[in-house]
Amino acid sequence: MIKLPEPVEDVVFNLLRASNTILPKDVGWALEAAAAWESNPTAYSQLGAIMDNVRKSELLSRPMCQDTGIPIFYVRGRFDSSVAEDIKKGLIRATKEIPLRPNTVDPISREPYENNLGEGMPIIHFTPTDDNFTEITVMPKGAGSENMTKLVMLNPSEGREGIVKAVTDAVLDAEGKPCPPGVIGIGIGGTADKSILLAKEALLMPTGDENPDPVLNELEEEIFIKLNSSGLGPMGLGGATTVLGVRAKKAACHTASLPVAVNIGCWATRRASARIYDHEVKYSQEGFF
Repeated sequence: MIKLPEPVEDVVFNLLRASNTILPKDVGWALEAAAAWESNPTAYSQLGAIMDNVRKSELLSRPMCQDTGIPIFYVRGRFDSSVAEDIKKGLIRATKEIPLRPNTVDPISREPYENNLGEGMPIIHFTPTDDNFTEITVMPKGAGSENMTKLVMLNPSEGREGIVKAVTDAVLDAEGKPCPPGVIGIGIGGTADKSILLAKEALLMPTGDENPDPVLNELEEEIFIKLNSSGLGPMGLGGATTVLGVRAKKAACHTASLPVAVNIGCWATRRASARIYDHEVKYSQEGFF
């Protein structure tokens, strides 16, 4: 706990360093558990290499993956328009000092930006509330897992069975491309764009927590068992663990629609949050506070 308030730029820098160099505890515990029950020698060696990498990353304070991703920011609580500029400053500084790989390019010319900015960057989702704090959460998202995002517009008659099939097909069709085992984020309902936002937000939910919605909790458990019974395994090379967790969020949707989105987090499902109060800043890597 920090006793004095920090500039937003410094908070953002600290969040980017933490999220890229320290794996959230719940994800780390899930990896340890996976190694404990893994009997496939290849899968066990892959999990061992991942955990060794995680330990070295934290010890040396260096990014755990060469793809430091595109940071997705969520800002909630009390704030004004200056927070966007402060987030940019923190990202520019982090790119240079941590360092983070400059990943952003023009989508058509492919000309690179050197500071992880560019048109439309950084991505920031704002939710104003009457709380007495400013909460900033960052999720660095690498391309390997992001490229495996799927949106399916189901016929409502396909119902729960259709949702389970859409999610399991999306994950298994991705094979080893998103660097499994990871966390599966599912967004159900809303509109096409809303379901994709929900799927990404679901990745911010700690893997070991029970979903507060009992229907979604049961759905998560069923999909978790199905995927880990598939044999796809770490890096798609076979084994008992294909996913470390399955997380789902939902929103009401049109009576004639059933959007289902899948957003995959790789083994390095990274996140960090901070709440800035008048007299202190509190940090967490457990997703939203």
